[in-house]
Amino acid sequence: CVHTENCFVPTSEIIAVEETELNKKQRNIGKWQKMAKPYAFTVYYVKKARNHRWRCSDVTFWCVDEQLCNQWIQALKELLEMQTSRPKQLLVYINPYGGKRQGKRIYEQKVAPLFSLASISTDVIITEHANHAKDNLFEVNINKYDGVVCVGGDGMFSEVMHGLIGRMQKDSGIDQNNPKAPLVQCNIRIGRSTDCICYSTVGISDPVTSALHIIVGDCQPLDVSSVHHNNTFLKYSVSLLGYGFYGDILKDSEKKRWMGPMRYDYSGFKTFLSHHYYEGTISFQPAKHTVGSPRDKDSCRTGCYICKKSEQQLSEQHKECGLKREEDEEEWKVIKGKFLAINAVNMSCACPRSPKGLSPAAHLADGSADLILVRKCSRFDFLRYLVRHTNQDDQFDFSFVDVYRVKSFQFTSKLSEDNESNVTDIGKKRFGQFCRDHPVCCCNIANSTWNCDGETLDSSAIEVRVHCQLMKLFARGIEENCKDEAAYSQSSIEQLL
Repeated sequence: CVHTENCFVPTSEIIAVEETELNKKQRNIGKWQKMAKPYAFTVYYVKKARNHRWRCSDVTFWCVDEQLCNQWIQALKELLEMQTSRPKQLLVYINPYGGKRQGKRIYEQKVAPLFSLASISTDVIITEHANHAKDNLFEVNINKYDGVVCVGGDGMFSEVMHGLIGRMQKDSGIDQNNPKAPLVQCNIRIGRSTDCICYSTVGISDPVTSALHIIVGDCQPLDVSSVHHNNTFLKYSVSLLGYGFYGDILKDSEKKRWMGPMRYDYSGFKTFLSHHYYEGTISFQPAKHTVGSPRDKDSCRTGCYICKKSEQQLSEQHKECGLKREEDEEEWKVIKGKFLAINAVNMSCACPRSPKGLSPAAHLADGSADLILVRKCSRFDFLRYLVRHTNQDDQFDFSFVDVYRVKSFQFTSKLSEDNESNVTDIGKKRFGQFCRDHPVCCCNIANSTWNCDGETLDSSAIEVRVHCQLMKLFARGIEENCKDEAAYSQSSIEQLL
C-alpha cells in the first residue's frame, strides 16, 4: 500500500475505515495512470490542532491487489472492534432553545454525521419543557445505552446529570434526602456538545471535539457534590457553589434575561459596586486523603496521578473504619466571619475569560472540593483579587483570601443562626429584599443566594458533601502539550503498512 502523506495514528484514535471508490480523476494521478484499476480504502482519524481542538481527518490508501486491500480493511475493522470502551448506542437529548437556539442545527450538521460515520446508533429526544430530560431518564430502559449525550447549555447538562444520578439511587434504594448516604456510582457516561465543564475536562468548548471524544470512547471520572438543607436534598454540583459575589450576580441577572449573555457583565459590575458582605459560620472537614493541595500548582491533566492516588487513599480509609464512623471521628474546622464571597469548586472552573479558573490546582476526581473564603476587604482589594483570575499570578496570595481542600462543609448565615425560629425573621428577610431591590440605602443585606452551577438555591444554610468519582464523562482530561500535528505512539497505521 502507498499513501501520499506521513501520518502516525494510534488505533484508539481511528474513527472509521471504509472501502473507497476512486473516480477517474484520482485514477489518473501519477503512477496509477498505466496500471489496472487500483483498489482503495479510507481511514478516518482524529487530527489534533491548537488549543485542544480535535477534527476528523482522513487518508486514502491505494493498491492494485483487491484481496490485499480487503485484508487491510478487515484487519483495521477488527482492531476497531477491540476498542471495547467505544459506545454503540447513545441516547441524545436536544434542547432546541439552548445554546443560543443553535443546538439542534449544530447537532444535525456537525455531530450526527460523525456518529453515523462511526456506526453509532442514536435515539434522539427533542426536549419540550424544563426537566423533560431528567424526568425521561427515570422512565427509559437505561441499560440499552452506552452513554447519554446532552445538546444545549449548562442547564441541559445539569438535567441529564440529575436524572442519571437520581435514577441510579432510585434503582439501588438509596434515599437522596439523607446527606450521609453513600451514593451509588453512575457508570453510564455523559457526553455534551458545549458547556463550561468542557474547558476543565477537555480544554475547549467545541461540539466536534466533544463528539470525537465520545466516538473514541474516552472516560473521565468526575467528583460530584450533594447539597442538602435540613435533611432535604437540593441539588448536585460539579463545578461551582458560590455564595455572596457569584450568588448575587446570578440572582440579579435572572431578572434581566432580556439582555441576553450581556446580563452577566452588567450584573457583575453592579454587584461589584454594591460590595455587599455577609456574616456567617462555615465549618468543614479537611480532605486528609488527598495527595495534592490547592496551592501546589499541580494542574489536573490526562491520567492524573493525584486523582488516582487520592481515590485509592480514600477507598482505603473507608475500608479501614467505614464511612459513617470516619465522619464522626474526624474534627470539623469552624470559621466565623464576614465574607464577600464563599466559593466551593470541584474543578478549576476555567473558561475563556479565566484560563486558569477559580482554583487552578483543583482536581476532577480526587474526592475533594476547594473551598475559597474571601473575607470582607476594600473594594480595591477585591478588584485585585478578581483581576488575578485573568492572569498567571497566584490568586490566593492575599491576606483576606483563604483556601482549603475539603471533603464536606456546612454554612449557616448569621441571620439563620440568630432568628431560625423567630417570627421577626420574616420581617428581616422582607427588609433585606427591599434593600436588594433598592440598593441606594446603605444597610447590609443579611442573606445572599447560593449559585449552584448556574442555578439559584432557595436556602442560604446548606450542607455539602463531595462524592468521589460519582459519575463519568466522555472525556480524558486536559492533555499536556497539545500540538498542531499529532505526534503519536508506535501503534500506528504507518507501522502496520
